Amino acid sequence: MNPTHRLRRRHLLGAIALATALAAGNAGAQAWPTKPISLIVPFPAGGTTDVLARALAEKLTVSLGQTVIVESKPGAGATLGADFVAKARPDGHTLLVGAVHHTIASSVYKKLPYDFQKDLAPITQIALVPNVLVVNAGTPARTVAELVALLKSQPGRHNYGSNGNGTAQHLIGTQFENMTGTDFSHIPYKGSGPLATDLLGGQITMSFDTVTPVLQHIRAGKLRALAVTTARRSSALPDVPTLDEAGLKGFDIGTWFGVLAPAATPRDILSRLNTEMVKVIQSPEFRQRMAEIGAEPIGNSAEQMAAQIRSETEKFGRLVKAAKVTIE
Repeated sequence: MNPTHRLRRRHLLGAIALATALAAGNAGAQAWPTKPISLIVPFPAGGTTDVLARALAEKLTVSLGQTVIVESKPGAGATLGADFVAKARPDGHTLLVGAVHHTIASSVYKKLPYDFQKDLAPITQIALVPNVLVVNAGTPARTVAELVALLKSQPGRHNYGSNGNGTAQHLIGTQFENMTGTDFSHIPYKGSGPLATDLLGGQITMSFDTVTPVLQHIRAGKLRALAVTTARRSSALPDVPTLDEAGLKGFDIGTWFGVLAPAATPRDILSRLNTEMVKVIQSPEFRQRMAEIGAEPIGNSAEQMAAQIRSETEKFGRLVKAAKVTIE
């Protein structure tokens, strides 16, 4: 065989090998999913994370042609669920519905059994949900100023509930306490359900939970919304001022929720997950559902979500250090 024929043969064999590899990769992507997909919610049922996960799971079950199950694995400020997914088989069948809480936990907890940025791969953010400062309807305060005056007149007597140590609500409460010069206690719960029950019952004075689990109670007059914690007002509560407007200048902390997979999950599966989820999130039906619960749908790229995680991990790291919040 002359040199020219040998060269052509090598090129042909190389092209065949490449085509075979690509075909194998595509076949793998097309074969997935081969069994039900679990969306792990690191909080008890009934909270915002659970509501968003179920809305997403319902639509994904149709688009993927495979059942998507929502499983609750609460505890340790949402870190138990994150650790479970970080260590799960990276085959695209076990996913985490993560949140801003996980970027805070990276700084709050002295030791975590996983690295949120290294052990989990972002897929897309589902939605942003403003947090809202609410008090029981029996509390005399009707404005932030009146609440601050009440807290200062009775130092150490009042408290607030959160979804757990190291969550956004925990940090928001700490920031509020520091910026207003007040003194009140933090009561961590495992999720929004038990937190709302005690708030309605008067066992705690206030909370900084997301809008979703308290919206119906605000509309029913059982809870009173004093301010939202984001820079912009909530579309679900347009008449409620921001904490910035109420005098706490620069206050801007909200809660986003997104989906992540074990870091070693194949890229083609992650890509398909992003495509299918963004399609669901941007659909009119899903956007309508988000409007009903006070959430603002996102549906961005994995790269955009990763950039947000990096940025907020740094931001909250500074806030946690300044507030001196640490958990063993």
